[in-house]
Amino acid sequence: MNDRADGAALASRAAALADTSRATMLLGMLDGRAWTATELAAHAGISRSTATEHLHVLRGAALIEDRHQGRHRYVRIRDEQIAHLVEMLAALGAPAPSRADWRAIDADRASAFARTCYDHLAGRVGVRVAAAFGERGLIDSAMPTRLTPAGETWCEDLGIDLVALRRSSRPEIVPCLDWTQRRDHLAGALGAALLARFVDLGWIVRRDGTRAVHLTAEGRAGLQAVLGVDVDAD
Repeated sequence: MNDRADGAALASRAAALADTSRATMLLGMLDGRAWTATELAAHAGISRSTATEHLHVLRGAALIEDRHQGRHRYVRIRDEQIAHLVEMLAALGAPAPSRADWRAIDADRASAFARTCYDHLAGRVGVRVAAAFGERGLIDSAMPTRLTPAGETWCEDLGIDLVALRRSSRPEIVPCLDWTQRRDHLAGALGAALLARFVDLGWIVRRDGTRAVHLTAEGRAGLQAVLGVDVDAD
């Protein structure tokens, strides 16, 4: 390990993050979608040419990657590790919430209640799902990055393909600090599989143009039935 070289790489990446427009663009890309430069410019409230310059910086710091489809060029966050870093920094950078602060957070109720963080579920719903996994012994308390046998059975009963999940190069479970709730939700291969299954079951419906998602009546009943989660309880 070369600390000086690693330090230079860390400083370069930190410098890429240390700009309001670039940080805003990265927060937008936490929805897991591929974005155009024009869309990101509008999201950050800057010109397209300025957005292109910022994307060049983010690309140089290996924070984003390009995706091409036909003549169209898109960008997205490079991987889940970068998404986790951005979400965690957002949580750490926010001031400690007072009662008034939480009322302000609740003004954007949809996002604070349920949203995507890259490709997994965040917000109050995501945090309560994660808590239920721990309380029901579905995650190994001695190794919280793995499912217990009970957790494996639970996932199979819900229709999650564990063989496909474990074929992924991603960690099985990654705790991800939720910036609105200040508690962990589930990321990693399991977090992605849960969100995908909830969407397939009609429990979660994505909203166009936003990270916020809608928890349906079927979803509320389903989470109560399979995890004992009451998303409206204080």
